[in-house]
Amino acid sequence: MSARFSWNLPFGAQVTEPGRVRFRVWAPGARSVAVDITGRGRLPMDAEPQGWFALETACDPGATYRYVFDTISQGELVAPDPASRGQAGDVFDPSLVVDAQAYVWQYPQWRGRPWEETVLYELHPGAMGGFAGIRQRLAELAELGITAIELMPVAEFPGAHNWGYDGVLPFAPDASYGTPEQLKALIDTAHGLGMMVFLDVVYNHFGPDGNYLHAYAPQFFRQDMQTLWGATIDFRRPEVDDFFTQNALYWLQEYRFDGLRLDAVHAICEPAWLERLGQRIRTEIGAQRHVHLVLEHDGNAAHLLGHGHPPEDGRSSHVYDAQWNDDAHHVLHVLLTGEDSGYYAAYTEEPAAKLARCLQQGFVYQGEVSPYSGEPRGEPSADLPPTAFVNFLQNHDQIGNRAFGERLTVLAHPLALHSAQALILLAPQVPMLFMGEEFCAVQPFLYFTSHRDEALVKAVREGRRREFARFPQFADPALLEQIPDPNSFATFVSSIPEPGPAPGSAACLRRVAELLHIRKLHIAPYLRGARALEARAIGPKAVHARWRLSNGSVLNITVNLAEQVLEESLDQLAQSAGADVLFDSGGALEALAEGRFPGHAILALREPAVGAGRAA
Repeated sequence: MSARFSWNLPFGAQVTEPGRVRFRVWAPGARSVAVDITGRGRLPMDAEPQGWFALETACDPGATYRYVFDTISQGELVAPDPASRGQAGDVFDPSLVVDAQAYVWQYPQWRGRPWEETVLYELHPGAMGGFAGIRQRLAELAELGITAIELMPVAEFPGAHNWGYDGVLPFAPDASYGTPEQLKALIDTAHGLGMMVFLDVVYNHFGPDGNYLHAYAPQFFRQDMQTLWGATIDFRRPEVDDFFTQNALYWLQEYRFDGLRLDAVHAICEPAWLERLGQRIRTEIGAQRHVHLVLEHDGNAAHLLGHGHPPEDGRSSHVYDAQWNDDAHHVLHVLLTGEDSGYYAAYTEEPAAKLARCLQQGFVYQGEVSPYSGEPRGEPSADLPPTAFVNFLQNHDQIGNRAFGERLTVLAHPLALHSAQALILLAPQVPMLFMGEEFCAVQPFLYFTSHRDEALVKAVREGRRREFARFPQFADPALLEQIPDPNSFATFVSSIPEPGPAPGSAACLRRVAELLHIRKLHIAPYLRGARALEARAIGPKAVHARWRLSNGSVLNITVNLAEQVLEESLDQLAQSAGADVLFDSGGALEALAEGRFPGHAILALREPAVGAGRAA
């Protein structure tokens, strides 16, 4: 029996039976609505209560259509379906009637993997050749030790090249990446290789180009608030609440994604919606699958985190598994590069102590005033498990929001970078690599767009240069002029990572594979229930940390990102009797026996469980 999955959306174009489709749209700002099906003309839709319009009619998958709105504010407007499952081209083109059950799944019994086994690999679909190109890379990523790929947003955006955060049709995979069936084939293939697939979703704003909601559904937005990126979405309205809730369930159920990463949720005006969304997803999915939910939240909202672990002190229900830990990134970036501008200024004082706090407690800022913002930031996080934090050295934001998109491979000492990467991959927090990081790519990752409106193109280009003009290093106008034009095709092409010549890239790949093999065998199986024992600075750029794993053994990591040698002894750092060496960057254990810890080095030990001899 063939396996097909679909999610019955209460809006959009829904195939109800062979040869029939129900069209439904919320347009409270329109007097009337018609659906214009290519080849058939305009068919009036029936008005329903609360601003809804609907029509069920004879129609086959593959048909293209638009809605024709008689808007109160602008008169007639022809626009794509806001809940389009696919586009016949770009966001300005007709929508496609998609048969959600057309794809036959090869691995329908896939149930996902426990969160503790997660090793994330963030990628930009366009830079990896679209859905088909990513699919071709899956086997080598699985062999490397990656257990989950994370796609930057795929929702339809204007043009062919975009980061994805300018999306305007949240239910439609961008046609430049491939078809809905190709995206499903990518996910299905990953499942066959034992890999999870996560999707980055944007629920805090719509892009500026190709969004017509303001004309026929102005109630979608608040008039009294703005985000950094445009109008604030009004989650107080049940129709808006349901639009995005359905979107999350659609990706998880119809496409079988294993998890979602919710972008910049601190910009969502109704924090309670986040909890409602998480609870609804947990209820719908139940215990039948491992589905994981990860936040990006500038407020370090610890009360939302740690799904699967009991809440304490009457705190909320912990429906989210983890948060991207920008604190850990920022302090590691400061330690590796010495940069102190912008938000890095909040991490320059005693950075090793701040890194130790991340390793032991999660966040650096847990309610303290940030020197960058001058405001209190964060919530206490010491009671959360290490796996409530996704740690990384690089991601799309932290590379691409630099003027020239430099990676750490061109900013940091290579040996220090290798040790920092080993720390990320061996520590109990969930690790994430950014595409190309596995082979030490040196290509930049730049901010790129492909808007067709010249006024918008100019505004984006000039706005980006204005943003960097505030920094002292860009005082020279000539340097500002060298910032790549986001709308240039060359900017996109130069952001595609490629392995460098041997032996450098090959050595990097071997090192990452070794580290992930160690994680798979000796760390990941014992992370549920793991807890931090201690973490402390032992030098200006050096930290020592220990965690008790669920089998009773102790993971012991010492890292020195400075070039200077430290005076340390093995007895000061570890209970060495019966300990196993998991990873030594080169001579660290031998040097410790002589009372020194080398520069640019890392040593990971496994101390046995008390009274158990060597750990299993």
